[in-house]
Amino acid sequence: MCGRYYITPAALREAAELAEGPETEKDTAQRDKDTAQRDVCPGESAPVLLARGLRTESVRMTWGFPRQEGKGLLINARAETAWEKPTFRDSIHSRRCVILAGGFYEWNREKEKYTFRRADGTAVFLAGCYNRYRDGDRFVILTVPANASVAAVHDRMPLILEAEELEDWLLDTGAAKKITEKIPAALKGETEYAQMSLFE
Repeated sequence: MCGRYYITPAALREAAELAEGPETEKDTAQRDKDTAQRDVCPGESAPVLLARGLRTESVRMTWGFPRQEGKGLLINARAETAWEKPTFRDSIHSRRCVILAGGFYEWNREKEKYTFRRADGTAVFLAGCYNRYRDGDRFVILTVPANASVAAVHDRMPLILEAEELEDWLLDTGAAKKITEKIPAALKGETEYAQMSLFE
């Protein structure tokens, strides 16, 4: 699973470079506020990339689909089953997005926090899909079985996209299905001496 991730100014700059749509004054003001690294938790708004026609745009969405029973949020979708599962099927077929991050966190069984990022510090692109609700668009992060760099901490991890896969993920459903079957590239994992609870 992925229950928290973080955004860096470098990731936001990469998003701005990839986006082709016009940036509004509101977008610029929000990006200027995000000048320091910050964590993103479920229920919060964050920048994502999506396709409008053949153009890539950066927009803000809320993380998490409301649960049908009205309590809590669905924040992740298993890539293996999302194509058929009613909750996510329409979204992954026609409303895919890319979540911009500097890295993400996982907690092991002892509730020790680990940070995962690319070794070179470049942006981490998380595969996602979104849906439309009365209060605005909301996204979930797709997860896959953990690769060797994450497996010792958790058995699931976000589906990581490479830069050259972004266009296919957003625009080509056939290619996107193949991407959900891949093993994500290795990441650098770090932990802190101070333990931190997932539920702090």
